[in-house]
Amino acid sequence: MRARIARAAQRAGRDPQSILLVGVTKTTPPERVLEAVRAGVTTLAENYVQEAREKIPLVGAALEAEALAARWHLIGHLQTNKAKYCPALFHVVETVDNFGLVKELAKAASKQNGMTLDLLVEVNLSDDPARAGVAPEDALALCAQAAQVPCLSLTGLMGVAPYNRDPEAARPAFRQLRTLWEQLPPENRRILSMGMSGDFEIAIEEGATQVRIGSALFGERPPRPI
Repeated sequence: MRARIARAAQRAGRDPQSILLVGVTKTTPPERVLEAVRAGVTTLAENYVQEAREKIPLVGAALEAEALAARWHLIGHLQTNKAKYCPALFHVVETVDNFGLVKELAKAASKQNGMTLDLLVEVNLSDDPARAGVAPEDALALCAQAAQVPCLSLTGLMGVAPYNRDPEAARPAFRQLRTLWEQLPPENRRILSMGMSGDFEIAIEEGATQVRIGSALFGERPPRPI
């Protein structure tokens, strides 16, 4: 995986070390997560708050016993009523798409003894308004609002390209997201999160600073328990 990331970076004239590999551990058992951290994948992501509430404490305790540590991102849709759990679980929430959610995260973070929670604004890169993410034309305004809120740090943008069997089809969406990202103030432009198992090489060529890899690292996922 790291070799593929490096080759994609080299094609774009970029330093492979500037690209963070985020291992997506949705439905992955804790034992497999531990193996990944031992192998050097120390930034991990969950999609569901409830699953994270069960898994992250278990993994964290096991890592602490081995003098290891991991950083956790939330990359799934976040309901406002689950925001209160996030500061205790995650270092970064990547899926902020409305100011009400920003306010709830700030309220929760303020109770964590001076913690600052990192945020990314998720942008809807599809033509379907029902999909998660703020509309591209509204993204910069939401970023400007979020950047002013105490206990939170806006660090960039996140997006998911519309699904297509051809990875090349994702390029216009990634290019659109990078164009928005480049308009952010430098202090809010640290992370450009785009690219998953099927299209991460195109994302890197288009400027991603981190890629979110699940099945290509952990194999096909078992069904999520109901």
